[in-house]
Parts: sequence; C-alpha cells; structure tokens
Amino acid sequence: MPDSQAPGPILGIVGTGAMGRGIAQIAAQAGIRTLLHDTAPGAAAAARDGIVDTLAKLAAKGKLTTAAAEAAAARLEVVAELQQLAPAGVVVEAIVEDLEAKRRLFRELEAAVAADCILASNTSSLSVTAIAAACTQPERVAGFHFFNPVPLMKIVEVVEGLLTAPAVAASLRGLGERMGHAAVAVRDTPGFVVNHAGRGYVTEALAILGEGVAPFPAIDRIMREAAGFPMGPFELMDLTGLDVSHPVMESIYRQFYEEPRFRPSPIAAQRCAAGVLGRKTGRGFYAYADGRKEAIEEAPAPPPHKGPVWIDRTVPEWHATLAALAARNGAQVENLSRPSATALCIVTPLGGDASGACAAAGLDAARTVAIDCLTDLARRRTLMTTPLTTPAMRDAAHGLFAADGVPVSVIRDSAGFVAQRVLAMIVNIGCHIAQQRIAAPADIDRAVTLGLGYPQGPLALGDAIGPRRVLDILETLQACSGDPRYRPSPWLRRRALLGASLLTDEV
Repeated sequence: MPDSQAPGPILGIVGTGAMGRGIAQIAAQAGIRTLLHDTAPGAAAAARDGIVDTLAKLAAKGKLTTAAAEAAAARLEVVAELQQLAPAGVVVEAIVEDLEAKRRLFRELEAAVAADCILASNTSSLSVTAIAAACTQPERVAGFHFFNPVPLMKIVEVVEGLLTAPAVAASLRGLGERMGHAAVAVRDTPGFVVNHAGRGYVTEALAILGEGVAPFPAIDRIMREAAGFPMGPFELMDLTGLDVSHPVMESIYRQFYEEPRFRPSPIAAQRCAAGVLGRKTGRGFYAYADGRKEAIEEAPAPPPHKGPVWIDRTVPEWHATLAALAARNGAQVENLSRPSATALCIVTPLGGDASGACAAAGLDAARTVAIDCLTDLARRRTLMTTPLTTPAMRDAAHGLFAADGVPVSVIRDSAGFVAQRVLAMIVNIGCHIAQQRIAAPADIDRAVTLGLGYPQGPLALGDAIGPRRVLDILETLQACSGDPRYRPSPWLRRRALLGASLLTDEV
C-alpha cells in the first residue's frame, strides 16, 4: 500500500502466534498502525521482531521497497496491557481456539476499549454468536477469519453472528480488502464457508479408503492427475496434520447434529491416537525423510491388449471417445449390439458401479471392466473391476488403456469410482451452503478457490460437469449405498431440473 494512504483505524491484535503475526504484518503493510498484545511475557515483542525480519527479507528479495518495509515496521507497536488498546477502532483476537477463553477476553476488552470499537475473532471453528453472547454489546462482535499463512492466503471470511450489526460487518469487509484480501460475507454457521466446503474432499476420500476401494496413493493420483487438484486428499491431510484436520471434521459433524454429509472417518481417529499425524511427525499416510515425501511407485502396466473390445453405448459421446482411443491403442473395436464370446467388455457407469452396469447390460462379469469417463482421460484413467473380473481381463483393460503412455489406476468395484464420488460431494456441499444462504453463490466459489486452492469453486465445478450429471451421480450413489450422505441438495436438484447454472441466485 502507498504510504500516502489515509491512516484509517488503529488495529489492535491480541494473541501473537502465527495467525496474529500474519494479520499484523498485512495490516502494517496496508498503512495501519497496529498494536500487539500477548499475555505470554515477551511474546508480543518477539512477534514484532519476527515480522520486522520478514519485512526485511521481502525487501531484500525485491518484493517490497526498503522504505515500505521500514514504514510498515514503524507501524508495529507492542503494548503490555489490554487498556493500552483503548485507541484501537478494531481489535482482533487470535488466541487459543477455546470458547471460554475467548469469552473472557472479550469481556475484558469491552472494559478496555471505546464503546464503538469493533471486536473481531479470528476463530476458525467456534460460533461467533456464542462468543458475542458474553458481551454487553454483542452487535459489535463479528468473525474475521484469516487462513495460514495469512500474507499468502488472500481470503478473509467476515462472519456475522446472530446479533452482529450490518455496519460492523461492512467495516470489517472494507478493512480486509484494504489489507489486500478478498473479504467474503458469511453467516455464522459451523465451519463458515471454507472449512464447511472442505468436507467433501478429504471426508469422502477417507470413506473411499475405508471401504477398501483403493489404496491412498491411488486415490491421491486420481484426484491430482485425473481431477486436476493441486494435492491429493491424503497429501493434504499430511500437510495440514491430522491433529488439526480431524478435530475440525468431528467439530463440524457434531455442530450440525451428526449430519451424514460430514461424517468423519475412524481411520483419521485411529491415526491421531497413534500420533501418526503427517509431515510434522515424520509419518502420516506417507513417510517423510527430511521433510520430503516418500516415493510410492506404481506397478508397470501390462502389455497392450490387441484383442477384441466391446464398448457400452449408454453415453454415446463416451462410446465414441473410448472407441477412438482403443483403436489408436491397437485394439479391435467391435461395432456390435452385443459383445462376441471373447471380447473385453467396457462399461461407463455414471454414479454406479461396474457390477450394476454389467448386470444392466446383461454382460459376462468375468470379462467386464468399467472406466471413468467423467475426468481427464489425457492425464490419468481409472478402471474398475467387478468382483468376478478375471485377472487376465483386468490386465487386458489396463494394458489397452495404458498403451499410449497415460497412467492407469485400477480400483475395486465402487459406486461412483473415486473422482465421481469426491467431485459430486464437493458440488453438493457447495450447493448445501448456498441453499442455507450462508454466503452468496459467487462468494462461495471465491472463498473456496482462494482458501482451499481448488481448481474451481464447487458451484462452477458443478456447472462444468453439468448439474444434471451431478444429480444423477448423487441419486445413484444414494440408491447403491442407501447412505443419506449422498442425498442431493434442493439447490442442485432444482437447477438441474431447470437446466440452470448452480451460480444462479434467487431474486
């Protein structure tokens, strides 16, 4: 920010751990005088020194001018007592994630600051309404939820509690934008938007692993390469640490009164109990040496299949794509209504499993293999066997679809493969958030792309797949499993039936 910018409100920060430091840094860089307070002796001074050092390093790398770094450092002040925060127009708490501790602090802050000072919490999982209930002026309390590392994660959720004054939320959104972050308006609800929306990715991946559908490296490869996510779900959990991600899963599940969509996995609970948490412990789903993830090699593909192949025509465009691919890879593609007696049979279920598609078409299960055509076939292909598929036919399909050098994952029979399940859950939970009016549709997508790094927001992802297809996947998953976690959101169902975009809000 230019030094000539108007100084604006004085910002107070209570709690100078990683989050408090990050918020202080971006505030100081935005031209805001920032007061740092921490109850731990020397913590606030150490935080200031750390921020000053970071600013100097940014200047040395040419990311800030020396003058801008020095000006930002000069705006950071350490205060020993809460009463010294009295000049602040906004105070942000970034202390331990404990409801009673935050309530005590906010009661103390009310006695220390002006009556019109905004009190903001950086809580990631606690109810803003419950925090504000301890205050005599709950209308001036709101959530101001940043993500770690704050300077790099350009998103802040501005959370309105039940009694938050609209002007308070508007002021915080303006402050967040001034600090260089996208400020998203969010209604107080478990997980807000970003942590709420994130349930679809890791929680469904854990369910797939728990059902024995595929090992975790295969799930990661499918979601990273075929579905286009920057990290696989198990890589992500290792990076975050299960001691962080699993309690969030449990908290959101309980706060929504055991909503099946958010059901956690006993796999994560068991690993937390064992202390197998991820990179920080040197071992998570993967092993780590000097912070580097172990390499888990894939088995080489079998020889290319040159025999006859029959491909299901249920989805004409998928049949055409696979027929052309199989022919290029050297197979003899049969143009018959029924397969010959020795042909490899390929089915293309949407939301269903290989067994169901095989039975519906009246095929020989020993010769049948399913392929997922919803994802990017140019980067990775996912095959799924029936319980009766012979090893020879499994290897024939693997060799055929890997013959052009594109890697192939072979999984066990499961409704929705891997990517279809995970993607449909991401979209459905995004629609669930929109249906509850927790945030505007465009803000949901903006928050998720910035906060979680997804290639698209959940609603735009649903539009790219096709709302009708997402609805079909979920309805088939629910029918196959009997699990209410897959019931479609009304937001999705209505727009799918009308052929409308999932980003379409109601007037």
